[in-house]
Amino acid sequence: MKHRTIEEQKRIDDARLLHAWKKFHREERAAAIAGPGAVLAELFRMLDHLKHVQPAQLLGLVKSIDWASIDYGIRLVVVHEVNTRIAKIREANNLPPFDDGLPGDPDGPSRTIRKIVLTASPHNEGAHRGGARPT
Repeated sequence: MKHRTIEEQKRIDDARLLHAWKKFHREERAAAIAGPGAVLAELFRMLDHLKHVQPAQLLGLVKSIDWASIDYGIRLVVVHEVNTRIAKIREANNLPPFDDGLPGDPDGPSRTIRKIVLTASPHNEGAHRGGARPT
């Protein structure tokens, strides 16, 4: 029986975990597309062809979606997809994968989308108008 070194076992374990993560994410993406309907299918289609999309187009579609009606877990999948796709485009253009800027700088598309998608909540509606906040 061959004994593996610690390094070999770690590589095997890491490869198995990466494979499991990718399978999990594929399933989550499929559920996101199937769940809320055509709106997210169009967003994922746009992300699949991001190099042909202007940031204003992507932001326009993201702003048009009622994120408060979409499950938070699905919103996390969307943010992950956006981050991954933008990072790939940036790296293909010899830029660092993320550039969130310094405090006070305007937000780039990635941060803007993250804020739109993750801060939408039916519990926050009215809070900006002095409404009750959840306790």
